[in-house]
Amino acid sequence: MRYMKTALAALVLTAGGALADPVEGMWQTQVDDGAYAIVQIAPCGAEICGTIARTFRSGGEYKSDNLGRKLVWDMVAKGGGAYGNGKIWQPSTDKVYRSKMMLSGDTLAVSGCVGPICKKQTWTRVK
Repeated sequence: MRYMKTALAALVLTAGGALADPVEGMWQTQVDDGAYAIVQIAPCGAEICGTIARTFRSGGEYKSDNLGRKLVWDMVAKGGGAYGNGKIWQPSTDKVYRSKMMLSGDTLAVSGCVGPICKKQTWTRVK
């Protein structure tokens, strides 16, 4: 019995990489106020978060003060590619919106609302 518990615990610990959430990875945002970002989506506790990994303007990559800052947090997988209950920060306005996302292949529809004001973007997976 003790051997079975140890084997089961080892199996659970080694299966973590195989159970990665399909939304994990690098995503390119749409241009907002003349700039766009590459966002790294990864687990943060039981939720999904997105952190600004790289930033670009029309002239190329630049070092934004927002590098390393969370752009998406508290996102919960709902099944079927849907994510909800999250928050998203818009750097150009410094506003935080209630957010949800919908994954479809290599595109991620991201939307957020503050009161009646809602905004949407389609992000593309970076390969």
